[in-house]
Amino acid sequence: MKKVLMASMLASLLVNSAAVSAQSTKPPLPMANSAGQGFSQEGLKRIDTFFADQVANNQMAGAVLAVAKNGKLSIYKPYGYLDKSTQKPMTTDAIFNLASMTKVMASVGALTFYEEGKLPLNAPISDWLPQFKDMKVGQVDADGKLTTVPAKNPITVQDLMRHTNGLTYGGRGATPIHKFYPAGSAPAAANYTSEEFINKLAAAPLLYEPGTAWDYGFGIDVLGLIEEKISGKSLGGVLQERVWSKVGMPNTVFQLAEKDRPRLAQPLPMDPLTGKPQKVDIHTQQVKFDCGGSCAYSTAGDYVRFGQMLLNGGSIDGKRVLGPQTVAFMTSNHLNKDIKNNVSGTEPARLGYGFGLGVAVRTERGLSANNGNIGDYSWNGAYGTIFWVDPKEQLVVVMMGVAPGEIRKIHREKLNALIYGALEK
Repeated sequence: MKKVLMASMLASLLVNSAAVSAQSTKPPLPMANSAGQGFSQEGLKRIDTFFADQVANNQMAGAVLAVAKNGKLSIYKPYGYLDKSTQKPMTTDAIFNLASMTKVMASVGALTFYEEGKLPLNAPISDWLPQFKDMKVGQVDADGKLTTVPAKNPITVQDLMRHTNGLTYGGRGATPIHKFYPAGSAPAAANYTSEEFINKLAAAPLLYEPGTAWDYGFGIDVLGLIEEKISGKSLGGVLQERVWSKVGMPNTVFQLAEKDRPRLAQPLPMDPLTGKPQKVDIHTQQVKFDCGGSCAYSTAGDYVRFGQMLLNGGSIDGKRVLGPQTVAFMTSNHLNKDIKNNVSGTEPARLGYGFGLGVAVRTERGLSANNGNIGDYSWNGAYGTIFWVDPKEQLVVVMMGVAPGEIRKIHREKLNALIYGALEK
């Protein structure tokens, strides 16, 4: 009898310990009533098999997948390795550099100033950064000779947020104009102070007349520096006060603390497609300013809360970041018929998309290689992170991985097919 009683007490102790452990690792959103709710069991198995195969075949080191359906977390799983070279397993609290998924957060931060009447979208950016007052547009003739003409239009705040500003990434082309620009946001922040960066951009010829063509570039980096001008704080300080603290994103920062570096996910040492060595430079670099275009770190749990806040119309757990009409405005297409739409130039799956304020927005179904619905919005990161929201499906998808090569685009298309294929209706 005593043995039975002791066994019962031990079982009770183990259950209570498990309950305490579960509470200490609280999920980022309420869990669905059943695991994978809203998705078929067959579809969930396909998702697990996909990640297992990718890890086993050295197509990725590991990943964390967070999927919310109808406001509840249906999938929240780590796969593979945080660092395959040391066989360190992936965990849900792993930290990833967001690269361009930083842009969505910086845009939301800017829209909080917009709602206060401090950042009108039609205002020229020279109101805050006078270096941009008299810009020149570059023109390259058939012989490759560069000339410039005065810009007809000022660069506006809206031009920054929808990438119609002409401030291109140097790494996205080989024209004489591209050579004036840093390769990308993270390299710029590693090499220049914010003042040096602004002066360099303002002295460069624009690739396009402002307001006439979508072209991926430094718009959100400049936007973040305007936010700093308005607030008198760093961009990290702005976003902490206006976004991260309200949403509940304790792991999201620009400057990663040393104590958190053991949680930083690492890429495979070799690019799976080219066989060449690969790394994420910013992991070992000290940036000189908080670049709104690329430089933040976060977790899948933090970012799925951010996506749910947007899907909710700007609030989460009773705390409001933006008004519902502002979110609707942000996630509408801002490219009119007179603006050249080059969004699909970033990747083939962007056909059928326009662009809002910081996010790509689907305007037509059936052109993109990716499934989804009109009105879904998204943006991804150059190091392998993926994010999209589908309001029709009440769906938020965040996949954090580290794949700095071109294979990240293959992962995006395959994950999209797996998620939509698994939906039950």
